[in-house]
Amino acid sequence: MLRIAVCDDLLDQLAIIVEYIKDFIEINALDAEVRQFDHPDGLLTACETERFHIYILDIVMPMINGIELGKEIRRLDREGQIIYATTEPSFAFESFSSNPINYLLKPIDKERLFQTLDLAISKVNTAEENIITIKTKDGLRVVKLSSIIFCEYVKHTVLYTLMGGERLTTRTISESFSEHVRPLLSDGRFLQPHSSFVLNMSRVEGFSKDGFVMRGGTVIPIPAKQYPAVRDIYMDYLLAREGCK
Repeated sequence: MLRIAVCDDLLDQLAIIVEYIKDFIEINALDAEVRQFDHPDGLLTACETERFHIYILDIVMPMINGIELGKEIRRLDREGQIIYATTEPSFAFESFSSNPINYLLKPIDKERLFQTLDLAISKVNTAEENIITIKTKDGLRVVKLSSIIFCEYVKHTVLYTLMGGERLTTRTISESFSEHVRPLLSDGRFLQPHSSFVLNMSRVEGFSKDGFVMRGGTVIPIPAKQYPAVRDIYMDYLLAREGCK
């Protein structure tokens, strides 16, 4: 589940931002929750025991200001995406010390907030388990990498087969398949044995020169020229998983 935290000491501003985020969650059919805080101390206390993927912070607050709050959050959480929302453009340069993804001026423009949330979600990476965001015709889906069995490039879309038999098809993609699956291939569990397929090696149930038999029975072919390299990568994965390498 995607978790978003919003901190603003002005309750009316806090309510507006939270309302916009809830609209975004509903429009994109996200499995997500939003937590609101009207005091930085409350958010910092929560950060000691909980993890949020996205933080939206006001800067001008009578207690600790949002810049210092962002620095404290970054000390506790190096992966979370920080977005500043404030009436003061003068803090823009200083805010970058906490590596925010964007700086939004109030009154918040809903469309710009939505664009920023899209960008933040695309960069979200949980420490417990990596996730990706899949853009389908029905909205955005946040999917755990471990739940992906394989994906296939089909007519300028990508078809994901997930654990439990669910299938998700992306909208038409503008980038190449190789670019689209780069987040998967950066994870050590995934392998591209064929120009149109990427598979999760932890979901393989059989392997031969003909291809990989995946959970659910689908066979993913291996071109003959690719077989030696694919075999070596898969064997290295198995040895590493067993602690033999």
